Amino acid sequence: MTLPHHHPALTADDPELAALVADEERLQATTLRMIASENYVSRAVLEAGGTVLQNKYSEGYPGRRYYEGQQVIDQVEALAVQRAKALFGTGHANVQPYSGSPANLACYLAFASPGDTVMGMALPMGGHLTHGWGVSATGKWFRGVQYGVRQDTGVVDFDEVRDIARRERPKLIFCGGTAVPRTIDFASFADIAREVGAVLVADIAHIAGLVAGGAHPSPVPHADVISTTTHKTLRGPRGAMLLAREAENLGRAVDKAVFPGLQGGPHNQTTAAIAVALHEAAQPSFREYAHAVVANAKALAEALLARGFDLVSGGTDNHLVLMDLTPKDVPGKVAAKALDRAGIVVNYNTVPFDPRKPFDPSGIRIGTPSLTSRGLRAGHMATVAEWIDRGVGAARTGDEETLAKIRAEVAELMAAHPAPGLPTTTG
Repeated sequence: MTLPHHHPALTADDPELAALVADEERLQATTLRMIASENYVSRAVLEAGGTVLQNKYSEGYPGRRYYEGQQVIDQVEALAVQRAKALFGTGHANVQPYSGSPANLACYLAFASPGDTVMGMALPMGGHLTHGWGVSATGKWFRGVQYGVRQDTGVVDFDEVRDIARRERPKLIFCGGTAVPRTIDFASFADIAREVGAVLVADIAHIAGLVAGGAHPSPVPHADVISTTTHKTLRGPRGAMLLAREAENLGRAVDKAVFPGLQGGPHNQTTAAIAVALHEAAQPSFREYAHAVVANAKALAEALLARGFDLVSGGTDNHLVLMDLTPKDVPGKVAAKALDRAGIVVNYNTVPFDPRKPFDPSGIRIGTPSLTSRGLRAGHMATVAEWIDRGVGAARTGDEETLAKIRAEVAELMAAHPAPGLPTTTG
C-alpha cells in the first residue's frame, strides 16, 4: 500500500484507510473498467459529495421541514429538483432516495398494497431484483409475476407481456432492467399498462445518461413514474431520483412514500453532488458523451461478433453488451475472474434461458460508460475486443502469462487516457 498525498487530513488521521483509498484510485486508473453500471464522476461531483452539507439533518421537503436551519439546504435541494425536471422534462422530481432499490420500493408503497400483483422482467432475463423477484422484499411482500424475452430473438415479446398483464391484472408494471442490451419500447409498455389499469414505472437506472443525452428514447411521454440511479451513465454520485409526469397526484404519492414512508433525513451532500451531475448532463459535451457511449458499444459488439462471440439479442442499442460464453467453453465466472487479472473489469451474468446457476452463470456483462469517460472511442474497440478474446481464451487454458501481458497493454492505454476525477499521479 502507498500513502496518498492528496488526502492530507485523511492520511494524518487514518493512514490505514487512506492507503486503501489510494489503492482503489490506482486500480481505477490502471484498469479497463467495463462493468456496465459503473462510471467515473468529475472532480466537481466528488468535491460536492464531501462538503459540510454532510452535517445537516433535513427531514421533510423544501419549505416543509421538521428541523430548523434549512435556509441553505432548501436551496440546494430545490436546485437539484429544478435541474432534474428541466433535464428530463417531467412535472415532478424527488432527489431524496438513498439508492435505486429504495427508490423502486417507494413506487410499491405509493401505488400498491402488500399482496397486490406486480409485474416486471424476470431477473434471469435481464430484470432487477426489485421488480418483484422472489428473493427480494418486493417478491415476498407482493405477488410478483414476470415476463421475459423470446429465445430466438433475445428481446421482449409484447404479445406475451399483454397476455400476462390481461390475465394477472397487476397494479404496477416495471419496464427496464440490469442486462437489457436493446432499446426499451416504453410506448408499447404504456399501452398495455393503460389497458389493464396499471401504473407504469420505467426503471432507467442504467440508461438515464443516455436518455438525458438523447442517445435513447425518453420514457417521459409514456411512463407514470420514472425511477433511476444517478451513478451509472448519468455520471453522478451514488444516489437515486424518482420523476413523475405530474406533481399533483403522482408526485405527491411518490413524495409521501419516500418520506415519511421509507426514509428519514436525506443525504444532503449527495443531493448537492446530484445537482452538479445534472448541471454537467445539461451541457452539449454530455450529449456527445452519451452518443459516444452507444457508438463504442456498437463498435465493440461488431468486433466481438467478428471474433465468434455469441451476444444476447445479437448486439446492442445502448451501453451494454451481454455475451453467452457457452460456445467458447468457458463459464462466465471463470472468464470474469481471468479478465480481472488481465486488468479488464467485468461481471459474470446470467443470460436468458441459462442452464447454469446464477452464482456460476454462462455469461458476462460488459459496458462502455467508463471507458468512454476516459476518452476511448470507436477506433479503440477492436483492441478491446482483441483483449477480451485473448483473455477468454487464456481463461479456458489457464494461461496466466497471456493475462499478465494483456494487463500490461491495458495499463499502457489507460496511462494515455487519464480518468476524470482521479488524481493525476497514482503512485
